[in-house]
Amino acid sequence: MAQIAQVLVDVPTMQTNRPYSYRIPAAWRSQVQPGMRVVVPFGRGKRRVQGFVLACNDEDETAYDGELKAIDTVVDLAPVLNSEALALSKWLADSTFSFQITCAQTMLPAVMRAKYVKLLRTTATTPTAIQTTLFHGQTSVPFDDVATTPAQVSELLRLQAAGAVEVYFQVKNQAHHKTMVGITAALDQADLVAAEKTVRAGAAKQLALLKGLQTLNGETLAQKKFSEQFTVSEAVIRTGEQKGWLKKTPIEVYRDPYATANIKATKPLKLNDEQQVAVDRIVAAVQQPAKTTFLLEGVTGSGKTEVYLQSIAAALAQGKTALMLVPEISLTPQMVQRVKGRFGKAVAVLHSGLSSGEKYDEWRRIKRQEAQVVVGARSAVFAPLTNLGLIIMDEEHESSYKQDDAPRYHARQVALWRSQYHDCPVVLGSATPSLETRARAEKGVYQRLLLADRVNQRPLPKVSIIDMKTELQKHAESNFSQALLVALQDRLDRHEQSVLMLNRRGYSSFVLCRDCGFVLKCPNCDISLTLHMDTHTMKCHYCGHEEAIPRICPNCHSHQIRYYGTGTEKVEEELRDLLPDARIIRMDNDTTRKKGAHARLLSQFGSGEADILIGTQMIAKGLDFPNVTLVGVLNADTALGLPDFRASERTFQLLTQVSGRAGRAEKSGHVYIQTFNPDHYAIRFAQHHDYEGFFKYEMRMRHQGGYPPYYFTVQITASDLDEAIAAKRMYQLLQWLKPRLTPSTQILGPTPKPIARVNRRYYYQIVIKYKREPNLAATLTTLLHETQVQQRQGLQIAIDVEPLHFM
Repeated sequence: MAQIAQVLVDVPTMQTNRPYSYRIPAAWRSQVQPGMRVVVPFGRGKRRVQGFVLACNDEDETAYDGELKAIDTVVDLAPVLNSEALALSKWLADSTFSFQITCAQTMLPAVMRAKYVKLLRTTATTPTAIQTTLFHGQTSVPFDDVATTPAQVSELLRLQAAGAVEVYFQVKNQAHHKTMVGITAALDQADLVAAEKTVRAGAAKQLALLKGLQTLNGETLAQKKFSEQFTVSEAVIRTGEQKGWLKKTPIEVYRDPYATANIKATKPLKLNDEQQVAVDRIVAAVQQPAKTTFLLEGVTGSGKTEVYLQSIAAALAQGKTALMLVPEISLTPQMVQRVKGRFGKAVAVLHSGLSSGEKYDEWRRIKRQEAQVVVGARSAVFAPLTNLGLIIMDEEHESSYKQDDAPRYHARQVALWRSQYHDCPVVLGSATPSLETRARAEKGVYQRLLLADRVNQRPLPKVSIIDMKTELQKHAESNFSQALLVALQDRLDRHEQSVLMLNRRGYSSFVLCRDCGFVLKCPNCDISLTLHMDTHTMKCHYCGHEEAIPRICPNCHSHQIRYYGTGTEKVEEELRDLLPDARIIRMDNDTTRKKGAHARLLSQFGSGEADILIGTQMIAKGLDFPNVTLVGVLNADTALGLPDFRASERTFQLLTQVSGRAGRAEKSGHVYIQTFNPDHYAIRFAQHHDYEGFFKYEMRMRHQGGYPPYYFTVQITASDLDEAIAAKRMYQLLQWLKPRLTPSTQILGPTPKPIARVNRRYYYQIVIKYKREPNLAATLTTLLHETQVQQRQGLQIAIDVEPLHFM
C-alpha cells in the first residue's frame, strides 16, 4: 500500500476544484499532513506548481491508471491550514462560485502568497551537531539547499516536530523576521560551577556572568535583558563566549505595531439595564454553547463597545477565544486601544494599515495560540483561532465587509459559517443595521437586543436641515451655509470641537471648459478626473491615472478652464479663509496613505491639537471624542443620485452615523445637514434619528420594486478591452441562461454598467433576481468552469452573489 495525497493544485490558466492524486515518497510517510502546501509536477512537461494537501490515505497504487507522480517537495513543515480552514475553503468556493485554491490562499497572509525565498533557521534548541552539519555556523540557510532528497526532507520534518528547526519566508523587498541576540549557557551546571574556580580573584564581573548563566537552566535570555539583570557588559559577555561558557543565539522578536503605543489599562464599566440584558443573553449563549445570532441594535453612544468587551471577557473566562471585526482601518485605532486596554497582550490585530511583516507576525501569534482575541477588518474573519467562543461584527451594515475580487465573500456569511462550526454565538452590532439583517431579526432568525438610549442618558443631538437651494439664493456660492458658519465660530469661541464631513476627496470634482463644454476625463475610464491641488495633478479615483492640470482646453484651445464641484481639499482651503484662527485637520485617502497616519491624525484631534476635523465617510463611524459638539454634513446628496436601489439606505446610515459623533459626553450636540433635497425621506428620518420609521418605509419601497431582501440577486459581469466582445458575450450568456433557469426567475439585462469603462476595460452586466431557483448553483458552477478558456483570451467573467454595488 502506498500513501496517496489529494492535492488541490494552483494552475492560474486552468483552475479546478478537483484535487489530483500524488504519491507521497516513502521517506515522508505519515509526515505529510492535510493543510500543508507542496510542490508537485503538473502536466506532461517539467512544470511545477504549488498546491494544498486536502487528504492523505493509504491506497493501492495499482488502482490508478498509469504510474502516479510523486510530490516533489513540501513547502511547509507543518500545516498552514487546519481542518476548519480546509472545510471553510470548500464552502466558500461553493457559495461564491470561486475556485477552492483561491479561497485557501485568501486565508493566508499576503507574505505567504507573494514571491518569497524560503529559509530554514535555527531555534534555541537546535543541537550543536545540526548547527555545524546543516547550518555551517550560520543561523539560516536556503531551504532548497538542504532539502534536496526525500531523506533530507524527512529529517527536516523530524527536526521541526521536535522544535529544533523552523521554516520562515523572506519576502522580496519586504522586512525579514526581526531577531535580537540571546544568551544561552554552553556548559551544564556542573561545568559552570567548575569554571568559577578558573577565574582570577579580582574578576568579579566574570564571576557574575557565570552565576547568571547558572540561573538560565537551559533557557535563552535576550542579551540586553541578561546584561541589565546581572550587571555585565558586552565586553564581559564577549569574553564568556571566547572561553566557551556561553553561546549567542538569535531570538525572534515579533513586530508589534502597538509596541510604542501608550495604551492605558481599563476596567469593566458599570452596565445600565439594557446593556446588562444584552451581556447576559450573549454570555448565556457562550456558556451553553449555542450558535445563536444576535442583532445588537443600539443608538450611537449607547455603549455597544462595552457590551462587546464584557462578552469577550466571559468567553475568555471559559477558556475560549474571541474574534471582533470592524469594517475599516479608520475605526481600528480607537477600537484597538479599547480592546488592548482591557485584554493587553492577549490581543492580535489584523488590518490593511499594518506592514506585510507585521500582519505575518500577528497571524503567527494567533496560529501559535499566543493571542486569544483578534481585532481586525474584513480578512480577519479567517484568523486561525481555535476554540472560538464568540464572534462580534461591529457596524455590520458597512459595505466594506464585502470583498470586491474573487472570492467575493461577505464577512458576515463567513462569520455565520464559523459560528456553526464552533457552536458559538455571533453578535452583529449597529445603530443602523442593514435591511437584510433587520428583516431577519423581525422574522426571529436573529435575536434582537436593543439599546435605545445613550449610556450617559444624554439626548441624541438636535439635527437641523439646511436647504442649500434657498441658501444659494441668499448668499454667494459657498460650501458653507450661514447657519453652519455661525455654529462653527460659536464652537471656536467656546473651545469645543467640530467635525465636518464631505464624502468626496480632492479639490474639485471636474475641470470644464466654459467655451465648448469639454470635461477632462480619464483616458482609461468613463469618469472625469478629479483636481488635486496638493499634488497639482488631475487624478482618476478608479484606476490611479494622473496627469498635469490643463491650462488651456485640449478641445478648443480656449483659456476658459474652470474648476467645478467640491472636495475635502477645497473645503479645507475655503474654511481657512473663512475662519483663519481655526486649527484644521483633513482626513481622507490622500492624507492617510502613510503608515500610521490614521492613528496619528485621530490622536492629534483627540488631544485637542485641532478645532475642526474635515473628512470623508471614514470619520463618520466609531469615533468617540467628548469635546465634539458640532457635526456638519456639507452635502447629504452625494449618494442619493446614484443608480442603485441601496442609495437611500446608505444615505440614511451615513447621516445617522456621522450625527452620532456629536454630544457623546456631557456637552450637548448639534448637527447641521446641508442638502438640495431637504424633503427626501432618508434625510427626514435621519433628522429624527428614526431607524424604525426608515426601516418600515424602505421595506415598503423594496417590496414594491422587487428588491432585496424580498429577492435574492446574483450579478454576472463580462469585461474586455474590446466593448463589442464584452457585449456579444453577455448576449450569448443571456441565451445560455434562459433555458437553464425556471420561468419565475427574472434575468435583467444585459446592460453596460453605470460606469461602463474602468482601466480600459468595458463592463456589461446581467442581474439574476429570484426567490427560489433550484437550478442556480449547478448553472453558475458550470459557467465558472466553462468560461476559463475565454478568460485566457482576455475576456473576464465575474460572478457576484448578493452584490452590494451595481456601479
